[in-house]
Amino acid sequence: MKKRLFNSYENLPESYNEIFSVNLQKNKKVALVLNIVATAVALIMVVPMCFVVPISSLFSMEEGIGRYILRFSVILICSVLYLILHEAVHGIAMKICGTKKIKYGFTGMFAYAGSKDYYDKKSYIFIALAPVVLWGIVLLIINLLVPYEWIWVVYIIQVSNIGGAVGDFYVTFKFSRFPSDILITDSGLGMTVYSAEK
Repeated sequence: MKKRLFNSYENLPESYNEIFSVNLQKNKKVALVLNIVATAVALIMVVPMCFVVPISSLFSMEEGIGRYILRFSVILICSVLYLILHEAVHGIAMKICGTKKIKYGFTGMFAYAGSKDYYDKKSYIFIALAPVVLWGIVLLIINLLVPYEWIWVVYIIQVSNIGGAVGDFYVTFKFSRFPSDILITDSGLGMTVYSAEK
């Protein structure tokens, strides 16, 4: 049987022990730091863009108030849709790894996709980064194609994509520094890392 590039495992080997865990809902300090970083990322993306395409174009009423209302309605609808699609891509990535049962949820602060399976380092990093990479490329292409007055509409979603993925970047950076044999389980908000190394 050919081994997949990315893998999930239903059971933890007996020789493995917990070496790290984090719960982004319960750990207020980590959550606060990630929110501050997300805000900083948003500012870093927004401020330079203002010199390329003035943000005033978003508020332009040259084409009438109807188009103005439409732009902000699209931002609102697409922001909600993006949250769903972001977690859906996490779920699809888990499926690619072989996971059979995925749990989706929303806590009021976080939307999440999780499972009871265990993932090796490469597979988990793939799961963590799949949404930001996929939607980053899709939104960049759309941004290059839309009319001038719609650039900020799409770019705001892109800012949400990059800034909203700070948690994914955090676990990717953190776990990439752990031993190569680690297995990670992710319930959605809480992640636990196991290793056979002492």
